[in-house]
Amino acid sequence: MNNAKQLLAAYLESIRDPHAAAALFADDGVLELPYLKSLGIDGRAQGPKAIEGFIASLIAKVPDFQFKNVRYLIETPEQVFAEYEVEALVPSTGKIYRQMYAGRLVARDGKIALLREALDTVAAADAFSPARAD
Repeated sequence: MNNAKQLLAAYLESIRDPHAAAALFADDGVLELPYLKSLGIDGRAQGPKAIEGFIASLIAKVPDFQFKNVRYLIETPEQVFAEYEVEALVPSTGKIYRQMYAGRLVARDGKIALLREALDTVAAADAFSPARAD
């Protein structure tokens, strides 16, 4: 059975394959990025199919999206909390998306029941917004 740390590691490593990443979630599992609401984005997806679509949409916008520099800060068999980074080009804006995520994963029966991630919405808004003409 996969514990929380193993599930988070597998999710982070498979993020560029939306189907594989989403398959790690329970049928009622949730991927939640609540702070995206401030950018007008629904940051919640429930169930593998919806989660796959959410991740695929992200990869379409940032093809080189990949997590790196993972630091596990709290770990139990059922829960893990970690920080991880992304640095990738956003082709539509020509800007680099630099982000530090903080994620809390709750595992249930060898699957992800909840992955809630926090991020810097100002950095996200800047990377995805076209450059302004001054």
